[in-house]
Amino acid sequence: MAALRHVLLIALTIIWAGAALAEGRVALVIGNSDYASVASLDNPSNDALDISVALEGLGFDVILGRDLTREGMRQSTADFADAARDADVALFYYAGHGFQIGGENYLVPIDARIAGTGDATGQILAVTEILRALEGSPGLKLVVLDACRDNPFGTSLPEAENGLARIGTEADFMFAYATQPGNVAYDGTGRNSFFTEALLHHLYTPGQVISDMMIAVRRDVITATGGQQIPWENSSLTRQFAFDTGPPDMSEETMFYQVATSARDDALMRLYVDLYPQGAHVGEALAWLETGTRTRSIDRREPDEQAEQLWTLAQRSRVRPLLQFYLDRYPDGAHAAQARQLMALLPDLQDMTPAALCDRLATHPRDATAGTSGVPFERLQQNAVAAIQACSAAVTQSPNLPHYVALLARATAASGDLSRAIALYEIAAERGDLRAMVSLAQLKENGNGMAQDIPGAMELYEQAAEGGSEDAMINLAITLFQGELLPKDDDRAIALLERASAEGSAKATFNLGVLALDGVIGEPADALDYFRRAARDGEYQGYRAAAIMLDKGGDFVPRDPAQAANMLLRGAAEDSGQIVTELTDGAGQWSGETITQVQLRLAAAGLYTSDVDGKPGPNFTTALNGWRNGGFQSDVLTHQ
Repeated sequence: MAALRHVLLIALTIIWAGAALAEGRVALVIGNSDYASVASLDNPSNDALDISVALEGLGFDVILGRDLTREGMRQSTADFADAARDADVALFYYAGHGFQIGGENYLVPIDARIAGTGDATGQILAVTEILRALEGSPGLKLVVLDACRDNPFGTSLPEAENGLARIGTEADFMFAYATQPGNVAYDGTGRNSFFTEALLHHLYTPGQVISDMMIAVRRDVITATGGQQIPWENSSLTRQFAFDTGPPDMSEETMFYQVATSARDDALMRLYVDLYPQGAHVGEALAWLETGTRTRSIDRREPDEQAEQLWTLAQRSRVRPLLQFYLDRYPDGAHAAQARQLMALLPDLQDMTPAALCDRLATHPRDATAGTSGVPFERLQQNAVAAIQACSAAVTQSPNLPHYVALLARATAASGDLSRAIALYEIAAERGDLRAMVSLAQLKENGNGMAQDIPGAMELYEQAAEGGSEDAMINLAITLFQGELLPKDDDRAIALLERASAEGSAKATFNLGVLALDGVIGEPADALDYFRRAARDGEYQGYRAAAIMLDKGGDFVPRDPAQAANMLLRGAAEDSGQIVTELTDGAGQWSGETITQVQLRLAAAGLYTSDVDGKPGPNFTTALNGWRNGGFQSDVLTHQ
């Protein structure tokens, strides 16, 4: 069975690789930082280099230009037009100064010198020149503009407006902006801008279509800036597109745990605990480190498969120690050159700016992003002094971002100084930080550290929800359903949950599934899609809920033990251990047909060698634990 499975995996790898190679992909990537006559920018040159490396890893032929003059930008655009003529996907990325005049967008070369209005047209590059270069391309055209900054020429060009204008054009274009049209985006506090950093973290999510990717990018940027910057896109694409065309896989966090257990490496396991202090596998990881427990099945994957999984994780997570681990294990591996190239771009985890350290130490768990995991309050209490120091420095470093004031407030609360924390929350909330609004609303609602103020709390929730806080939307929805603190309003509560779900809240999506199942919204059959989407986006209860519907079947959803098994095994790898417990200690709640399908998949993974009989037993338990602890194989689920 193992030999046959290896042959099949090789065949599948060839099929996926062939599919990726069949799609011609070209990109022009420009980043202008070192301006001659206007303020230089820290991030764009780095942004362009990092995006170019990421796109090359995704099969793009990249034309890279950094710190280009106007002539350099025009020549690169001409070269891009030639390359795009036969491309299935043509992408233009720009980072640097940009502004609009009368609804027309302009990008600023490094040699632009504008002393008055008459100098403008000959010194800058209109975005319409890029669009003309793309018009000859038969495929999808993607335009990514991280250029929404202040007018750098000030009174020399008074008609210039901050930010970029919305662009509308014919079919098969997609425009992605670092922030809403007409608004100003922030420079990042580290190597990359907030927008590009989020983009880099999501480009390698397997099977994720670009519309879903932009939702994930938007959530991360909103979180990283406290709601001050909201990426935006305008699309007329006529087909879906994914940067990584591989089949959907497990979450990055679960993949990290799987790699650490498969590698039998304590350093990787410590790094997992450090990066994911609220991770679904933290209890198992700590047991591993504290007691030396190594209970799991033998990893039956071939060495090349292990190397590929490690490389996939390192590339996707952009964590430097993982790249080093790959190079240490596979110095002559298939991806060694790419690993060294990426290593040169990423800072060491210990070499952090105050803002990055503040984010790492004090981020609220509900504000976790692809690059920063949330920190539980109990852990923050243990590191409160270090967090206060880092966040105080970050406030000084980035005085225009109230986000760091809000993180300083959380760290201060963890230190025990609640009155000072409240004062900081009030400052951050007044300046528009969404997390500060929600935290302050919760304190007012509960009368914690201040007099109870229900109207004040509801007003803050309303402001935060209007600004895009998913937590505020969900809190308001619950309050409106209950009808105690606010007049009961089910319709508005549902609308709030639907908005939060559309903006990427897995918790809101799961709750909509429950409402659909109860017949409150839509049709009960709709619940299955809600639960699947919730699970995909990180609410892993969705796997169990979907599995129950598929296992039981009924009037609303056809019974499907095979798909129920897929949901159970995905949940067994991703959740905090509930599904494994239910399948072993409470297997009677699942049908024998579904248990049989689970056994078949575990057998295909080389983990289960007993009779496939739909009955639990010691070998079934061992196989499930092996699947959870290093043995997950997405191809077993994808191709069943």
